[in-house]
Amino acid sequence: MLLALAAGLGLASVSPWRNAGASPVAFTISAGISLIVIQWLSSGLGGYVTGRLRAKWVATHTDEVFFRDTAHGFLSWAVASVIGAILLGSAVTSAIGTGATAAATVASGAAQGAGSAAAQMLPSQQYSLDTLFRGTKPEAAASNADAWAETARLLANGLLAGEMPAADKAYLAQMVATRTGLPPAEAQKRVDDAIAQAKATENAARQAADVARKSASIAAIFTALAMLIGAFVASAAAALGGNQRDEYE
Repeated sequence: MLLALAAGLGLASVSPWRNAGASPVAFTISAGISLIVIQWLSSGLGGYVTGRLRAKWVATHTDEVFFRDTAHGFLSWAVASVIGAILLGSAVTSAIGTGATAAATVASGAAQGAGSAAAQMLPSQQYSLDTLFRGTKPEAAASNADAWAETARLLANGLLAGEMPAADKAYLAQMVATRTGLPPAEAQKRVDDAIAQAKATENAARQAADVARKSASIAAIFTALAMLIGAFVASAAAALGGNQRDEYE
């Protein structure tokens, strides 16, 4: 019940619109706090019931009774955690299996429709073939799809290397001038703008990945902290329940 409530409140706090709703870091911190509260309350209830319902040990030392009650509470938390992990793992495994099946289907269709070995090569290998068969001037008769594909490989190789080689920049400028009829200087400026935009897009993607990494780190730390608190609360609540049980004759 608490998990469903926390999930509902979390979904209500986020928004697909830009600059609306909670930020990823704030959402992760709120989710972590909710997880700690859920562990605290549910583990406390489970541990208390475990300690309260156990049969009373007769002629047993008080310290031993306290230790056994604490151990029972810890075991109740551990069993609940294992069951939750199994359910979560089952859901994740199902999702991964579905994704793997879809990926295999797509890969099979792509392999059948490629029609050539070059289409199945890595982008770096395709870039090597481009430079191997590159002429002195771009071919104006090449199809738009071929020109766009070659341009995409050139940009990708430049981003991977950190800086596009001067020969690739000159070739791209010639290609743009040939296909658009622009003056060489304007074509070169258009190429420089495209490279700058590609770098900006890559930086934005890296920043988004860094935010996701930080959020995942915070979530992992909060999860470990919540589980530690849950184990302690369950053990203490079981000892409290056992103490109240032994007070009744």
